[in-house]
Amino acid sequence: MGKLCVLENNGLTNRELERRERERVEDIRGAYYRDTTAIIHSSPFRRLKHKTQVFFAPANDHICTRMEHSLHVASIAATICRPFKLDTELAWAIGLGHDLGHTPFGHVGERIIDEKSKEFGYGGFEHEINSLKVVTKLAANGNGLNLTYAVRDGIVSHCGEAFNERIRPTFKVKDFSKITTRKGLIPATWEATAVRFADSIAYLGRDYEDASRLGLLESHPLPDKISSVIGHTNAEIINTLVLDLIENTDPETGMGFSERTFEAIKLMKNFNYEFIYRSEILNSYTMYFKRLINFIIDYLLYIYDHYGFDKSGYDKEKNMVAAGFYSHLVEMQNIYKDADGNLEIKKMVLDYIAGMTDNFCSDCGREILSPDHLNDSIEISQMGRWFDKRKITF
Repeated sequence: MGKLCVLENNGLTNRELERRERERVEDIRGAYYRDTTAIIHSSPFRRLKHKTQVFFAPANDHICTRMEHSLHVASIAATICRPFKLDTELAWAIGLGHDLGHTPFGHVGERIIDEKSKEFGYGGFEHEINSLKVVTKLAANGNGLNLTYAVRDGIVSHCGEAFNERIRPTFKVKDFSKITTRKGLIPATWEATAVRFADSIAYLGRDYEDASRLGLLESHPLPDKISSVIGHTNAEIINTLVLDLIENTDPETGMGFSERTFEAIKLMKNFNYEFIYRSEILNSYTMYFKRLINFIIDYLLYIYDHYGFDKSGYDKEKNMVAAGFYSHLVEMQNIYKDADGNLEIKKMVLDYIAGMTDNFCSDCGREILSPDHLNDSIEISQMGRWFDKRKITF
């Protein structure tokens, strides 16, 4: 590692990188640590603990959740940044916030909402773009988290699924208002570049480990041409890839892997797709979750079409889904009107479902079909199971 050097975000000033959507006086925490605290105290981050990474297994504590994945990404990115004297607090903030816009049921849920978004004429749904939308508009009851430019850039540019061999930052400020797709986005900073690689590194071995734990790979051992190069456990894979990335990073050509390691990475990615992501168990998820999500979408659009902003209509439904959606509708309507010029109810419904946890989404389906209190009066005490009592009254 003799060629290690200090990496600098050439052409970007601290003023540009630390710029927020709304000006505020910084405090003792510093700009990026303050972003970290804003993220971990936000509702979208808390919900990540009940969102699928790859496998829907709420009863198995050993299967990776979206929150664990975010913690893994943040810690790996900070490790990559250390030898280059980069800002580890910036890397942590981006890593913790990069998946705040992810859907329930992992990439299966993302594909379902993507299809529905296209059907409604809104273009595709990408969780990277939605993560930016969450931190700028939807979180904190429509106020956004007011994060620094550098963190927002890292969030929208993270796209770990691409698995690039080498990336060099652009060192240019993006106009977020013009970004409609993740395609072609390159991070502006070295720290965001580290997060992008960390995202790939974090899921490559962990998805394999989870699949092995669930017994999916008993007939499909990891080929020697992969394990002999990068290892056969998650810990070995992370260690190998991080050290190889650090060793082969150069300020002129960017962060990247050695040719030998990257070839093994591509082989393992193909292995994971063949035996994990396209496995029978995930295909069965897709059919069920597609029916569930489409059912909830249709129901929410139905009750809005019939009741609009008439609270008594939602009350007549006598279920928590209608009550909760009415509260959300009232609270967020102006955010959507300001963004689109009018209330795009289909867009609001898609965003609402994209923010759900796996458990909440499943509960919504059961609640609509068979509300527990159909023949009982709805008491405020019952609301605490799902919603803040102060928000909903009947």
